[in-house]
Amino acid sequence: TSSRTRKTGGGGYSRKSKFKGPPVQRQPLKRRDYEVELNSRLGKTQVVTPIAPLSQQAGYFCSVCKCVVKDSANYLDHINGKKHQRALGMSMRVERASLQQVQERFEALKKRKVEGVFTEQDLDERTQKQQQEEEEHKRQRREKKKEKKREKSKEEESEEVDPDVAELMGFGGFGSSKKSA
Repeated sequence: TSSRTRKTGGGGYSRKSKFKGPPVQRQPLKRRDYEVELNSRLGKTQVVTPIAPLSQQAGYFCSVCKCVVKDSANYLDHINGKKHQRALGMSMRVERASLQQVQERFEALKKRKVEGVFTEQDLDERTQKQQQEEEEHKRQRREKKKEKKREKSKEEESEEVDPDVAELMGFGGFGSSKKSA
């Protein structure tokens, strides 16, 4: 044999087909019909043991893929990723929308927008109301400060020490750095 001939043995020159059947037809990608709860464990303390089942370990548990993801950003990446979508039976391709579907979607969005229409007058009223609330809050803060000052001055008046008693106790006065000669 020539040195230019290819070996078909174990040298890796030939490719073996791993055809196992017809390709799997998956559904096109579609919107989630549920809300992702990322704040469900926020601020809670949990004791984690090494023998705990996956669903009770620290982090976010994916019941579809049976894995634990340590933080919310990676969890979102996981549920939007190829592996998770394939486990749900979806491909990563989006179904092409028809003109009629797009027009219906625009109409639905217009109807939703009309219900919450804001005019300039509404905006002016809201800003004016907010300014009034801020002024009222400032006024209340000023009154509280004045009242605290009054209470403090009353306490100081009642706490004044008789100079004879102060001298007997060993101090001449407070707040003065001048020395008497």
